Amino acid sequence: MDSISDESIGVREHRFNEYGVEGRLLASSVGLGWSGLSAALCAHGSGVVEYQGAESETEICVAISPSNSLVTRLTDGVVDRAIADRGTIWLSPPGPKEVLLDIAAPLPEMLHVYLPARHFSAESLGIDVGYSAPESLRYQRSFRDLLVAEIAFAIVSEMRTQTAGGRLLAETLAVSLAARLVHSHSGHSPDKDLEQLSHQGLDRRRLTRVREYIDANLEGGNLTIARLAKVASLSQFHFARAFKAAVGKSPHQYVSGHRLEHAKVLLRRADQSLLDIAVALNFSSQANFTRAFRKGTGMTPGQYRRSFARH
Repeated sequence: MDSISDESIGVREHRFNEYGVEGRLLASSVGLGWSGLSAALCAHGSGVVEYQGAESETEICVAISPSNSLVTRLTDGVVDRAIADRGTIWLSPPGPKEVLLDIAAPLPEMLHVYLPARHFSAESLGIDVGYSAPESLRYQRSFRDLLVAEIAFAIVSEMRTQTAGGRLLAETLAVSLAARLVHSHSGHSPDKDLEQLSHQGLDRRRLTRVREYIDANLEGGNLTIARLAKVASLSQFHFARAFKAAVGKSPHQYVSGHRLEHAKVLLRRADQSLLDIAVALNFSSQANFTRAFRKGTGMTPGQYRRSFARH
């Protein structure tokens, strides 16, 4: 279900122009500094498309807005017909693919997510799923999965309005998405292992180590799920679940809150420009920093700095 012709902002990096159906880019992960996954929100026109190729990443397409469009997909001899209603999902494992796609009516919002193979590793999931885990994902008919849909909606929200821990959120969502796909849509059966890991907490010693690392690295780009999991000596999937169980917040929420508090400290010092602070806190632009700060505090960074200066 790939299709987009707009190359003006580096869309070709994510291969969203593979197919020939006319489309328009609405939002993209390009330029946001994400490393866990790549994504684009597209509006697609109607048409019939044939595509042959081979991909190294898993593609997940999710209808974000409701539509009455009938989408017909022929892949590996399987014909699937579905109305692209909100939350409808199509899964394409990595490897060679031959696709015939017929979109009967325009699709207003379709999210394309590309997931690297490394998220299916034992290091990421904490269980031995084998080197062929991504390839074990099944081409299947369109389906609905509430967790996958919620992950997709969160990706769209972050692309549209960047938060203080957007990169960390994207990586956490990527790990959760890979775990869900292996759990429910593959030939492997690691359900019991994943379920057991999801309910384990984070002991005080490891939690202290992680918190100290976060406090020391609020500026810069070292706060990744992979790095935090390594500090805790846990798999990425285990760490994300265990951290939330121990703290009551996801790693993304925790880091976002602490970054905004650190932003207040930098603003009160008044020796750095707003742009320098935005860059230091790993925002892709000053505008995104301003939006995240206002959402978290009710004031823009400039308003906060001026209000502090008056005291």
